[in-house]
Amino acid sequence: MKADKLRRHYKKTASGFDTWDQKDHSEEYMLFTSNIGEYLSLDETSLSQGELYTYLTNKQGKGKKGSLVASIKGTKAKDISSVIAKIPLESRLKVKEVTLDMARNMEAAVITCFPNAQIVVDRFHVVKLVLDAVQHLRVELRWDAIAKENKAIKKARKKGQKFKPTEFENGDTLKQLLARSRYILAKKESKWTNNQLIRAEILFQKFPQLKKAYNHCMQLRNIYENHCKYHAEEQLNKWIEKTLEVEIEQFYTAANSINYNKENILNFFNNRNTNANAESFNAKIKLFRANLRGVSDIKFFLFRLHKLFA
Repeated sequence: MKADKLRRHYKKTASGFDTWDQKDHSEEYMLFTSNIGEYLSLDETSLSQGELYTYLTNKQGKGKKGSLVASIKGTKAKDISSVIAKIPLESRLKVKEVTLDMARNMEAAVITCFPNAQIVVDRFHVVKLVLDAVQHLRVELRWDAIAKENKAIKKARKKGQKFKPTEFENGDTLKQLLARSRYILAKKESKWTNNQLIRAEILFQKFPQLKKAYNHCMQLRNIYENHCKYHAEEQLNKWIEKTLEVEIEQFYTAANSINYNKENILNFFNNRNTNANAESFNAKIKLFRANLRGVSDIKFFLFRLHKLFA
């Protein structure tokens, strides 16, 4: 039997897709109330052509069967709330904790639907916010280096000379140094290789501001090593205050966001739960989508998701 014919047979006959009870509304939402648990995650991912879906998952499912509680088209708080509200209130009142990112729409939906749940802002989203500030500074410096190099090339050409950029002892030019430092700035010093250590020394010697930014970022990451919420709060307050002293503009927005979400960020230290299961779930959806070489039939794709994860 040819592959196409086999696929059509599975879809129309063997799969049970045509008699699926959620088929009619699956593109708008899917709901599996029996999968709800005390510890949930709320996150969003792109399903097809940039169309965002919000997924509510049960941490106990560990990204396998029984993980998916709800799938909702879009990211609006009212749309998310209206679907989750279909779960009996008795079940929703039993939810103790929901992990999410710093999106206000997600927070609003959780407050509405899970009145007894503690909101936890995922630690990796907090760290990423600060890492992005460091990378933003690196990119700005790189563009500045590119602009200066272009001017130097133009000047050399006018003189009929060939421009040769200065190389550091590791063979990097200034432009290359800033480009190749991307992964160094995202890792702890203890994780650097010998080559990365040499590159970091050159980078920080040339750009003391980047060293200051990197150290400030690592100080935030180290706060998460705490197992005491009181000490973590103390250190986080000091970190926010120190941001003004560091005088790096890129950190101001990050520090303000952290300050606004401080209570929910500190809730992490109660149970140390992250959104890793939701990120893993999203990764599996993307892999499944890639294996199918895209999504041509959204309803059938969602049907197969429900088979795998609900």
